[in-house]
Amino acid sequence: MADNNLERLKSDLKLNAPARLYVFYGPEAYLRSYYLDSLHKLLVEDFAEAFNYHRFNAETVSLQGVLDSIEALPMMAQRSMVQIDDVNFFAMGEDGAAYAKFFSDIPDYCTVVLVYETVEFKIDRRKKALAEVFDKATAVEFTQPSDRELISWVGRHLKKQGKQISVDDAQYLIHRTGGAMTALLGEIGKLAAYVAEETVTRDHIDLLVEPVLEADVFAITDAITRGRYETALQTLRTVLQKQEEPVRILGAMGGQFRRLLAAKRLLEGGKQQADLMKLCGISGYPAKLSMESAKRLSERFCARAVELCLEADEKLKSSYDDPERVLEFLVLELAGESRNG
Repeated sequence: MADNNLERLKSDLKLNAPARLYVFYGPEAYLRSYYLDSLHKLLVEDFAEAFNYHRFNAETVSLQGVLDSIEALPMMAQRSMVQIDDVNFFAMGEDGAAYAKFFSDIPDYCTVVLVYETVEFKIDRRKKALAEVFDKATAVEFTQPSDRELISWVGRHLKKQGKQISVDDAQYLIHRTGGAMTALLGEIGKLAAYVAEETVTRDHIDLLVEPVLEADVFAITDAITRGRYETALQTLRTVLQKQEEPVRILGAMGGQFRRLLAAKRLLEGGKQQADLMKLCGISGYPAKLSMESAKRLSERFCARAVELCLEADEKLKSSYDDPERVLEFLVLELAGESRNG
């Protein structure tokens, strides 16, 4: 439904026919901001924004304020817009029913947009009146685009700045940034400004783009599985110097070894990359890397690596030793297991 509603939103914008009630939610901040801005430009004339654009949040929202804003006739324009940020109407008790009444009877000249960024959007079926209103709203979930869409998007934005990039290196850039479009946009600008050549390469990305934790952790686990134990230990120390919490580093390492174990078992069962993506809920590039790594590993090592991560987790939680030493010892243990196959 969310995917269909994104297409509906695009159609609404193209046809200049906005709905009366939208719900914007989901983790992809860039897309949420992009479409919210597009809707704002469609609905609100700059010269009359003070009269026709009304915005509330959890601290400023009130029954009377929202009602007055919805019912206010547009000044010198055809439409008005009411934006309400991060308000959980289902937690409002009796007031929630009043808001349900407001939202079920929005005038045709007004569009209300409920935006969820820091508050989770979840329909509580016990509040029937509100649930019915939200069911009828155009609820758009903004999630990270597919690998193919992101690769194309990266290529287009670099092209606008006179640069090009291969598909493989675009995938690597996405992996290194975690795939969040806001982060990608900033790194694309940095690469375009710095790189003198026409083509952006992996070497440029390694030099300029700070990796997210997941990319750093993959570098650690990949180095271990390739027998590059000193590189793995040095990468771990570099990550710790970034003030990353040891528990987060260990969580990411444990997650990656669980994916490698799953990949190994899938390979032995004749399964493919797509099966790992579905099983672990990951995108194509990390799934591809995990499948490639699993091919050179034994199931025994993958299972033992998961066990060692669990043991390290117990040590961290029990204050067994300095957290950084626990992680360094884990890497050394993993190196020993890797040598043994």
